[in-house]
Amino acid sequence: MLEIPDYPFQAYIFDCDGTLVDSMPRHYEAWLASLKLHNAPFEFSEEFFYARAGVREQDVVMELNAQHGTMVDPDAVAESKVEMFLKIIPQMQAIKPVADFAHSLEGKFPMAVASGSEEIIVRGCLAASGLLHLFPTIVTPAYVKRGKPAPDMFLLAAEKMGVDPKECLVLEDGQAGIVAAEAAGMQWAFVPRTLR
Repeated sequence: MLEIPDYPFQAYIFDCDGTLVDSMPRHYEAWLASLKLHNAPFEFSEEFFYARAGVREQDVVMELNAQHGTMVDPDAVAESKVEMFLKIIPQMQAIKPVADFAHSLEGKFPMAVASGSEEIIVRGCLAASGLLHLFPTIVTPAYVKRGKPAPDMFLLAAEKMGVDPKECLVLEDGQAGIVAAEAAGMQWAFVPRTLR
């Protein structure tokens, strides 16, 4: 069940992966393949993966390197993960309750996507699931100094839509995104994995 807080929001900001699009299991597969390709010696559990939802790939690799005393190249892992993921984008499908909610807002409120993935992936996933036309504003880590859990992407999305951050609702499936929304002074709605 998608629970939306009762408040007259002026604008809506959606995460992409695991919120609008059912792409998280595929991202995990691409992660595993990319880490294997780069001979990462550490385990990358599904639990760890979901706990870092919305965090930039390079930041995740740096965290793993720090934990395990390894020197796996963050940029190389991120690059090959993106290449692997791009091949499977046409299979992506919308998460129906969230997509239906976004469609219900069309033409009534400004909407944006703020995602930890690269823009080519976000646009590809939204296009494959028939949602791209709903989101004139797309913000990715390339546009800001700090990705989630910092509030930068959400604040930039609000600015681009011309809406006070306090009047925005964030829809998120990841803890990093919820922390970022709170840091931006925004209310949020959690998208549980059970909606997929």
